[in-house]
Parts: sequence; C-alpha cells; structure tokens
Amino acid sequence: MKITWLGHAAFLIEGRDKVLIDPFLTGNPKAPIGHDKVDCDVICVTHGHADHLGDAVEIARRTGATVASIVEMSMYIERCDVKSVGFNLGGTAKVENTEMTMVPAFHSSSIGAPGLEFSAAMAVGLVVDTEKPVYHAGDTCVFGDMKLIGELYRPDVALLPIGGFFTMDPRQAALATSLIEPKMVVPMHYGTWDPIDQDPKEFERLVRESSSKAEVAILEPGEPLEV
Repeated sequence: MKITWLGHAAFLIEGRDKVLIDPFLTGNPKAPIGHDKVDCDVICVTHGHADHLGDAVEIARRTGATVASIVEMSMYIERCDVKSVGFNLGGTAKVENTEMTMVPAFHSSSIGAPGLEFSAAMAVGLVVDTEKPVYHAGDTCVFGDMKLIGELYRPDVALLPIGGFFTMDPRQAALATSLIEPKMVVPMHYGTWDPIDQDPKEFERLVRESSSKAEVAILEPGEPLEV
C-alpha cells in the first residue's frame, strides 16, 4: 500500500482502491499537484472547511469517484451532481473495495457555498481500510477516546495534525500517538500558513521521548510512503 501526502491534510492512499482524503489542492501553497491531475476511485472528506472539502466536487465530477462524508455534508454534495455516500459516527461504509469507519473529532465545520455559509454537521475522523487500516484524524484536539480508536481499529498508520492554532500541536499530537499506538505516524496540517508553522522534528522528538513505539514518518508534499 502506498500513501502520498499532497500537502496540508490531503492524502492519496493506494491499495485495493485509490482513496483521496481531504483534497485541498487549489489554493494550497504546499500542493505538489493540481486537482486536474489526481486520479482516484473514492474521496473522503472529514469536514466542510475549504481546506478539507477543497476540490472534492470538481475531482469527483471528472473521475466519477464517490464522495464519502457525514450525512449532512453528503446532502450538499449530492446537490452538486456527484455520487455521495453519507454515514455517521460509529458507522462503517463500504465504497468500492474500501471500508471506512467514521470516528469522532473535536472541531467545527461549515461550507462556504456561493453567497451562503452553512453548517456541515460535526467534523469527524476516518479509519480507512483499502488494504491496511489508516486513521486520518481530520482536524481535532487530542481527546482520551483516541485510545478506543486504537483498541478498536488498530491502525497501521495514523495521520495526525500538529499545526496548533486550529488543531492540536506537536505536544498534543505526541500524546495522541501514545493513546492510539499505531505502527507508524505521519504529521500533517502544518506549515501551510504562518499560524500553523511547526517543526515536525519537534513532534518526532516528543514521540520518541514518550511511551509510544510508533515510527514517525515525516513526508515532503508529493512524497510517497510504502506501508
């Protein structure tokens, strides 16, 4: 299985399917590729903010991919004339050959549609299994039930925000790693703009000094990781 970081919180996971998560590419200064160059079978969106919903609709229209999200957001996506699967916390949906389970995240969520901004229900995290389980935490602070996510789904890889300001910072993310106990952790959602400028090496140091045995993989945008 291959995981490629596309900058910010966007990832392409290639296993049984090509699964694109939070495809914020247009307007993302760290994106290594344009939205018109990405191929995928499934798109997952953790919440409605523009730096996560991103180019999901445009990519889905071009590729025919199905967009998976929380129910309220899926109603909006369906109105954009793309295929959508809406499910909810604790639920598991199978799209193509990929199973995904929706788990909590602590964050806000809204969609800025033309001339209107509206709530897109709550933000979520997703455990995506297209060959091996990968936990994408979305935007969140650290919370104790991350331990349950680790115990229930045993993700091989955790993708965790470290930017602070909008999400947890390196210290919180290191604690989250100890709670989840993945085999590998990849920092994300940092360095895109000044308010979330963080040194991923600091996160790596904190994980190594913690009780976690997870390997830290610091990626450059566009860099693939074989798992």
